[in-house]
Amino acid sequence: MPYSLSQIRIFEAVAKYESYTRAAETLNMTQPAVSMQIKQLEDDSGLALFERQGKKMCLTPIGKEMQHYASRVLQAHNDMLEAMKELKGTKGGHLIVSVATTANYFVTQLLAEFSRQHEGIHVTLDVTNRHMLLDQLENHEPDMVIMGEPPKSHGLQSERLMANPLVMIAPPNHPLTNVPPPISLADVMEERFIVREKDSGTRSAIERHVHKHGTSCKNMLEMRSNETIKHAVEAGLGLGIVSMHTIQPELDSGRLVMLDVEHFPIQRHWHIVMRKGKRLSPIAQEFKRFVMQEAPRFVKNLAAR
Repeated sequence: MPYSLSQIRIFEAVAKYESYTRAAETLNMTQPAVSMQIKQLEDDSGLALFERQGKKMCLTPIGKEMQHYASRVLQAHNDMLEAMKELKGTKGGHLIVSVATTANYFVTQLLAEFSRQHEGIHVTLDVTNRHMLLDQLENHEPDMVIMGEPPKSHGLQSERLMANPLVMIAPPNHPLTNVPPPISLADVMEERFIVREKDSGTRSAIERHVHKHGTSCKNMLEMRSNETIKHAVEAGLGLGIVSMHTIQPELDSGRLVMLDVEHFPIQRHWHIVMRKGKRLSPIAQEFKRFVMQEAPRFVKNLAAR
């Protein structure tokens, strides 16, 4: 028996939120209507797609298999709609971008400038961690993601955007600011560091880098956002290693300083990442072109202020 696109969309929402209520809110439906559609789908297919675990509606193994195909069906439908909009050019449309928290500072300003040039567009921006970015790419959610080094697998394609140097920061009154440069990396590693959580791309890059030079961070405090790290370093809780593109306001105001440490900065890069075979809408294509062209110049101008 054929299933309607509406049923597939309802199924996908319940699978995502594990809740009839949250799915109903997202779809602008009533909770009983969502529940009825899921029951109808299970009755028609003869398959148990969900099982209740406490307050959650969790997918059965069969339901997880169906979710894979449901995501592909909805993505194909979205691609069809975008293809139908191509004649509208870049004056309208919906742009969906997700970025790593460390890229938030410059990407939001790029988006603001792009939106001023394309006033009719609707933009959805999500700023999140690496784990969530990969989940979103797996589920075909964003048009593109701006992040650090992407994994080699996961069915992704990426283009290098620009350099993303990781630098060491300290409060201006820290004793190491009086040490003649370059400061010994081994000596610096005796200090306490404010670092990101273990699944962070920045954290992994830092650990690989210092290990390559025969040392490691011995005393660490974990924080879940770049902003929190900057505030903690400013308060004197320790040193930090962050993207140079995230600290310009603090450097300009004198609240933070960069330390000249041997083997620093750590040279990384920003990437634009998409699902392989992803068909971009005209506005997404235009935004990608804009970012590739303007981001390096934009960041350079910020540093020169």
